[in-house]
Amino acid sequence: MKNLRVLAVIAVFIGGFAYLVSFSKPGPAMQIFAGISGPSEKTVVATSKETHWQNYSSGSDSRLAIFLTQPKSNWLGLAHGLKSIGVPFSITNDYAEALRHKVVIAYPLVSPSTVSMDGMRALADFVRNGGTLIGFEVFGSTMQDIFGFKNTVALRARHQLKFTHPAADADPLEKTIPIDSAKTTEPMGVYTYKDPSGLPIAVYEDGGAAIIEHKTGNGQAIAFGLDLGALILKGHNNRQENMARSYDDGYEPTLDVLLRLIEDIYRHGDDRAVTLQPIPNNKKLAVLLTHDIDYTRSLTNAIDYATYEHDAGIRATYFMQTKYIRDYNDDVILGPDSPDYLKKLRDLGMEIGSHTVSHSRQFAHFSMGDGRETYPEYHPFVQTKDVTNGGTILGELRVSRFLIEQLVPGVHVASFRPGYLSNPYALPQALVATDYAFSSSVTANDSLTHLPFQLNYDRSTTSEMPIYEFPITLSDGPPILSDRLPQGIGLAKKIARHGGLFVILIHPDVVEPKLGFEKKFVASTKDFSWFGTIEDFGSWWTARDAVQIDSHWLDGKLIVHITSQLPIDGLTLTPPSGLHPSGEQPIIKAADSHNVVLGKLKGTVDIDFTH
Repeated sequence: MKNLRVLAVIAVFIGGFAYLVSFSKPGPAMQIFAGISGPSEKTVVATSKETHWQNYSSGSDSRLAIFLTQPKSNWLGLAHGLKSIGVPFSITNDYAEALRHKVVIAYPLVSPSTVSMDGMRALADFVRNGGTLIGFEVFGSTMQDIFGFKNTVALRARHQLKFTHPAADADPLEKTIPIDSAKTTEPMGVYTYKDPSGLPIAVYEDGGAAIIEHKTGNGQAIAFGLDLGALILKGHNNRQENMARSYDDGYEPTLDVLLRLIEDIYRHGDDRAVTLQPIPNNKKLAVLLTHDIDYTRSLTNAIDYATYEHDAGIRATYFMQTKYIRDYNDDVILGPDSPDYLKKLRDLGMEIGSHTVSHSRQFAHFSMGDGRETYPEYHPFVQTKDVTNGGTILGELRVSRFLIEQLVPGVHVASFRPGYLSNPYALPQALVATDYAFSSSVTANDSLTHLPFQLNYDRSTTSEMPIYEFPITLSDGPPILSDRLPQGIGLAKKIARHGGLFVILIHPDVVEPKLGFEKKFVASTKDFSWFGTIEDFGSWWTARDAVQIDSHWLDGKLIVHITSQLPIDGLTLTPPSGLHPSGEQPIIKAADSHNVVLGKLKGTVDIDFTH
């Protein structure tokens, strides 16, 4: 105990000494840019508005149907997950409407309490007549024969799914995936299916059947014992509570594995199924090089990185901390020479994003603010590692963006990343209110996915926001980045097997050996990767997220009807196996035995496929 007290005194002394040293550094305590003041307009954060399932009710019967048995559920997570994996779907609360489709998800519960007896019989007949039914948390004697089990048992504290017959080339981290944290105080409820008729698709760690399948004639029924929508929301909302097997620099495909299972079921169950690939131009990986400028020497070093990237034909994103006050963290970073360096980054074709003003570890605990924060009156002051005075969420967002756009003409700040990935629950709505479009504020492992995704108000469950998250895959924290080159390349290849996102974070506090790592990584992945900025890929992803696909057979041809509300180039489709485009079609710019790449598209186009 005495030793602990001594250590505490030493820690306080060191912190206080660092605090005093910050004021003994040369240079001004605050940087004032003459003639710059603002922003003048007030920021107003919208109140939460629940997203209605009817927003997703359009489309033809070629889509995957979600028969929503309980509107007050986690259906929004399921919808966002299906969009990220590229499966077209429509939602209805009418079982008769759902059963016009060939593949139906009944979510979140199949039981006499949520589905009428007529509906239960209709679902059973649908499978007997050749349909594919995916049920979640299935109860009731009407369903037991259809899904092939004796009874359903509620469970708590189940942490893993193990797939019983994974693909021969599946990664070990795809064969067994986490579904809940062993450290949580509120374990997720799951169900097991007793005495399944065949080998389950997946089991819990105790061997209980978690996902089962049963064939009846030409039909098929698959039952999930866990709430996939809730699990997706845990990942997307950064609430997975140490479920992930690593924080970053690792492979964590939990959500991707489960969503690919849904995609495979849909593609096998409907001969009209057309899905979207996640990367432009049929590439396998989207590599986004990003750099956080949050150290006094980083901005000058950034020019070396940007020069290489420009010469390599790559655009990267530079998140600039607009620190104009000397404090505990560091000296002034946005100094009198900064505008010239930022203009060089702009001229080299780089994106400039915001990395806050203060780079505070406490940003996640800041109040929202009143939306009137302005430079130079806004004074967020980092007093110690654990104490920041005067900071607000809106101040960090609106003032940092204002300064960059004022100091670097022609730059529009669209992307944001907080210091230390300190992430307030209110960040999504604050970003929308301050006119950002893209966030890179979490790690891919914490998100349980290697795909981008749409964010929700308060990182909660009911209200989606027009903002997208691009999680970080690999960062330059210890151990030394150059020592992890084989690991980084191996991780990129794992994600590329199914198509995904690879965001690299490299701080330009030094040039070498980090720039050398970047060059070697690019050289090793360029053949199968698409490179661009957060804004470049974010704009493409936003357009892809809104693409609508419907299809039908006509005179031996599959007519695929594609509508894009926003301009998009390089959209990649996967038609049913064995089909290829029929004849010359100008919208198609490339095709192989699996996928078709479209050229520039806005509006509607029809594409014909034939055997």
